[in-house]
Amino acid sequence: MSHDRFDVDEFTRCLDRAHAHAGAYLRALPQRHVGAQLGREELMAALRAPLPAHGEDAAAVLDLLAAQAPQGTSACASPRYFGFVIGGSYPVALAADWMVSAWDQNAGIHVISPLAAAAEEIAAQWLLELFDLPRESGVGFVTGCQMANFTCLAAARHGVLRQAGWDVETEGLYGAPRVHVVASAESHITIDVAMRYLGFGTRALHRVESDAQGRMLPGRLREVLETLEGPVIVCAQAGNVNTGAFDPLREIGEITRTHGAWLHVDGAFGLWARASESLRAAADGIELADSWATDAHKWLNVPYDCGVAIVRSAQDHRTAMTSVAAYLIQTGGLERDAVDWVPEFSRRARGVPVYATLRTLGRDGVAALVDRCCDRARRMAAALGAEPGVRILNDVVLNQVLVRFGDDDDITRAVVSGVQAEGTCWLSGTTWHGLGAMRISVSNWATSEDDAARSVDAILRVYRAVRAAK
Repeated sequence: MSHDRFDVDEFTRCLDRAHAHAGAYLRALPQRHVGAQLGREELMAALRAPLPAHGEDAAAVLDLLAAQAPQGTSACASPRYFGFVIGGSYPVALAADWMVSAWDQNAGIHVISPLAAAAEEIAAQWLLELFDLPRESGVGFVTGCQMANFTCLAAARHGVLRQAGWDVETEGLYGAPRVHVVASAESHITIDVAMRYLGFGTRALHRVESDAQGRMLPGRLREVLETLEGPVIVCAQAGNVNTGAFDPLREIGEITRTHGAWLHVDGAFGLWARASESLRAAADGIELADSWATDAHKWLNVPYDCGVAIVRSAQDHRTAMTSVAAYLIQTGGLERDAVDWVPEFSRRARGVPVYATLRTLGRDGVAALVDRCCDRARRMAAALGAEPGVRILNDVVLNQVLVRFGDDDDITRAVVSGVQAEGTCWLSGTTWHGLGAMRISVSNWATSEDDAARSVDAILRVYRAVRAAK
């Protein structure tokens, strides 16, 4: 291969080979062992080599990587992958993502990629419409909900300090009025990490007690707020990562408004309930918030990585994020510069797969996706809970199921590891209120009734074997 000129034929050869490997991987996905079967040592042995002096054949390099994929990857896109909260990829989303790579656009500013800017602007408006959030909100496409929470809380930091007469972007935090950040005892770890990134520190976080399902107690929130003076940011949750439960958002929204606090909602997957008529009530009151964070690579099932930061005050959002430099050619008109809404300068055009997927599915398709996943979760919970010695620990209000076996931590952990090793499906373990549990998250568009039933059968087979061994 020539390394010093644009060779269309070489692009075609490489892409054709990659396409063949990807097709083989996807064809095997529905039936393969769902967990990864190779560890570090095996993969390092297969891939490690001295840095080549003169380079190797491109096709051979692609073949080497592809050969490790069937056993060296977890089948996260499998319809029987229930670990963490991970979606698959719709065919159109994957195809659009491939085109994004082929275009190789730095989507930071409009002048570099008008197409990426336009697609992301439209996708942003469609998301606001789908979630029925204020249409004037600022929207940024980031890597995931960690950066979405960071972006929203940076806007919140700017907004509450601006109201206190302090410009944090210019003056920093030294000497600024103290900002109180309040969150549920069950808030996701990404809130804590954002606190560190933003200079607040985690020790400054005021924790509010939660109930047995992980929902913030509004009465306790009111009591905490009454003890605080000065700028306040409250972090609520739509979709507890273990139970799927929603904080009582309307009551929390009314309390925070009464106290003049900024309300941020971490809705990594729960915000998508707003797209479903049958689930929408769970997120009632979420529109009272000032900012919202979610993931598209969870329930919209676009490829990694894609998170979304939404801020009611577009001005606070933009001021907290934007960067200006003499060499940048930034728009002064209606055109969208992504750098105004996200922490990154150089960034992938990750809003393009969002655009393609929303346009392909439409409002009804997104609602059907969310409803279907939740129905599968309820069915799995009912089937597992009917087995003697198996207990469902949570109210299955969304797509999350917590399962405990034999009312015993060791048995439960043995079942989790046994299921992972057996390979029909893959799911993770957790500790919930001091109890070991299996955590099932149904987030994949392709999970069928048969996939759910096969997975339940596999889980119960492993449980019965563990119980018999005990």
